[in-house]
Amino acid sequence: MAVHETAIVHPTAELADGVSVGPYSIIGEGVRIAEGTWIGPHVVIDRWTSIGANCRIYQYASIGTPAQHLKYKGEETYVIIGDNNVIREFVTINRGTLIGDGKTEIGDNNFIMAYAHIAHDCKLGNNVIMANAAQLGGHVIVEDNAVIGGVVAVHQFVRIGRFAFIGGATSVPQDIPPYVTASGMRAKLYGINVLNLKRHGFTDEVINALKKAYRLVFRSHLTLSEALQQIREAPIFEYPEVQHFVNFMEESKRGITR
Repeated sequence: MAVHETAIVHPTAELADGVSVGPYSIIGEGVRIAEGTWIGPHVVIDRWTSIGANCRIYQYASIGTPAQHLKYKGEETYVIIGDNNVIREFVTINRGTLIGDGKTEIGDNNFIMAYAHIAHDCKLGNNVIMANAAQLGGHVIVEDNAVIGGVVAVHQFVRIGRFAFIGGATSVPQDIPPYVTASGMRAKLYGINVLNLKRHGFTDEVINALKKAYRLVFRSHLTLSEALQQIREAPIFEYPEVQHFVNFMEESKRGITR
């Protein structure tokens, strides 16, 4: 463990072997940091935050700071971050609230670029990319392998499906289904994210099945419930990816981006 002499580490913080803390960084009460994680200079990791192994957190990031919510009164709530995450300059990650489940959670292998914001009670999966200044409101759920472009604003309680791609400067007031591309001042869908799926080894059969499901939902004259029922009755429903596509939309509470 290497802690710079100018860093401040609370006596209750637990730092594993191989953790490095840079100049002028502050590690707060009850923080736990696993082995091999590097904390750069001028980083604030506030109370009750847990960070996994082999993460890299760059200067001026603020993690575990109080929720930006008028009803938050300093209760003991948490930020829980997994392994192998890169968190760049000026990123802000707020801890959860008792209005939610008390936890803001980030999985493994995520790349969170400069000035991004992750609000209280958000849940990020694995292998998520958030480009510069992407902003998540409270209670947002981002599934695995989603890509959120620069200066994207995601409304609270929105869900973003796995392998979805959101283009830069997009406003996202409703759920983005898995596997799709979305963009626009107010988000609109532009089909299945074929290029990204191929990069991740999806077969042509699976991609074609997703295209058929997408056309039934967004390009037919069927209602959403009628389209989803037709997909369930079609041969393409045998693919787990199509099943997830259908289940995601059936579970939507904010409504689906069209």
